[in-house]
Amino acid sequence: MSEQSYRIERDSLGEIKVPADALYGAQTQRAVENFPISDLRFPRAMIRALGLIKGAAAAVNAELGLMDPAMADAIQAAAQEVAEGKHDRQFPLDIFQTGSGTSTNMNANEVIAHLASERLGSKVHPNDHVNMSQSSNDVIPTAIHVSAYVLVTQDLIPALTQLHGALEKKAHEVDHVVTTGRTHLMDAMPVRLGQEVGGWASQIAHGIQRLESTLPRLGELAQGATAVGTGINAHPEFGARIAAKLAEMTGCAFVTSSNYFEALSTQDTAVELSGQLKTVAVSLMKIANDLRWMNSGPIAGLGEIVLPALQPGSSIMPGKINPVIPEAVMMVCAQVMGNDVTINLGGQHGNFQLNVMLPVIAYNLCQSIELLAAGSRVLADKAIAGFTVNEAHIAELVGRNPILVTALNPVIGYEKGAKLAKQAYAEGRSLKEVALVRRWRWRPPT
Repeated sequence: MSEQSYRIERDSLGEIKVPADALYGAQTQRAVENFPISDLRFPRAMIRALGLIKGAAAAVNAELGLMDPAMADAIQAAAQEVAEGKHDRQFPLDIFQTGSGTSTNMNANEVIAHLASERLGSKVHPNDHVNMSQSSNDVIPTAIHVSAYVLVTQDLIPALTQLHGALEKKAHEVDHVVTTGRTHLMDAMPVRLGQEVGGWASQIAHGIQRLESTLPRLGELAQGATAVGTGINAHPEFGARIAAKLAEMTGCAFVTSSNYFEALSTQDTAVELSGQLKTVAVSLMKIANDLRWMNSGPIAGLGEIVLPALQPGSSIMPGKINPVIPEAVMMVCAQVMGNDVTINLGGQHGNFQLNVMLPVIAYNLCQSIELLAAGSRVLADKAIAGFTVNEAHIAELVGRNPILVTALNPVIGYEKGAKLAKQAYAEGRSLKEVALVRRWRWRPPT
C-alpha cells in the first residue's frame, strides 16, 4: 500500500496499516494478513445474520438501560445496512481462520462501529459498544442457526414444495401410462408411470417433513451465553430478549437455548440439519438418475421419456441432446454429501466449552441449503414440468415383457411360468401368444 492508500489503526497488539477506504479496522486487517488461504468467504446469509444480531443486541441493551438510546439507534441503523448487503465488500475474511470465527465477529463489530460513529458524530467502540453483552463464542453459533433457519424456511422448503407440486402434477398427467417396472435394472412387473413419479413426490414430501422436524432445535440460539456459557458480562434477560427480537425481525421461531453450555460447545444441531440435507440430496440423486435412464437413447437406450432439449449436447456430434439438468442436480447432490462429511468432522471438534470449526461448518451448511434450493427449482422447472412420454414405445415394451408371466403363477405355477417366460424371450414373441398356444393348467404339487 502506498502512503496515500492506508491509514494507521491500533489495537492491543499495536499499530497496523489498514486500507484508507476500509470500514473495518485493525483486527480485521490482521486476519486478512494471517489467513491468505482460499478465496472462500462467508455467505451472504451469514453476513445478514451478523447484521441482524448486532442490531438486535443494541436494541436490547438500550431497553435494559445499558446503552445510550442515541448510540443504540446509530448501531441499529449501521447493522441494518450490513444485514441488507450494502457493505459486503467490507467482509474480506477467509473462512479458514480462527475456529471460533472471532475474526469475522470483529470484522462485523468494526464495520458497524465505523458506520455508527459517522452517523452519531462521536466514537462508537467495536468491542465496548457494538459487541456489548456478546462474545464471538455465542455470536457465531447464533449466526449459524439464524442463517440456516432463514434459508431453510424461506428458500429450501419453498423450493422443495415447488418440486413436490411439479411431481404431483406430472404423476397425474401420466397416470394412464403403463410402463415396465425394473428391479436390478432388469425387467420386472409393470407399474403405472404415475405410480413411479408419485414415488418421487413422496420422497420430496418426506424430505420436507425431515427438515421441519429439525427446526425447533435450530430455533434455539446461543446468544446470551457469552464466553463459556455462564453469561458473564450479559444481563440475565439478554438471551431471551434478543431471541425474541430476532424472531420479530425475521418471522422465525427463535428462542433462547435451553442449555448455553451445549449451545457453545457443540454443533449437534448443525450436524443434524446437514444429515437431513444429505437425505434430500440422496432423494434428488435417485430422481435425477431415474430421469437420465428413462431419457436414454433415443435409439439404443430406454427411450421412455424425452426431457426438454435445452442446449446442444456435443461439440463434435451434431444433433446430440444430453440430460443436462439431471446431471447438474446430481453434481449438486454430490457436493451436499461432501459438505455433510466436512460438517460431521467439524461437529466432532467441540472441545470443552467451544467448538473450534465454526466458520467451515457455517460455510458448508449454508452452501448445502442454497444448492439444494436452486437445484430443486431447476429440476422442477426445466426437467419435470416439460418431459414428454413415448407412449407407443412404452406400450410395445410392456407387451413384450416376459416377466408378465408372474401374474399366471396362481394359474400354472412358478416352474411352468419360468419355462413360458424363457420361451417367449427366446422366440421374440409376446407372452400372451406363447401362453395361448401352450394352454397350460397348474396342478398343485402332491
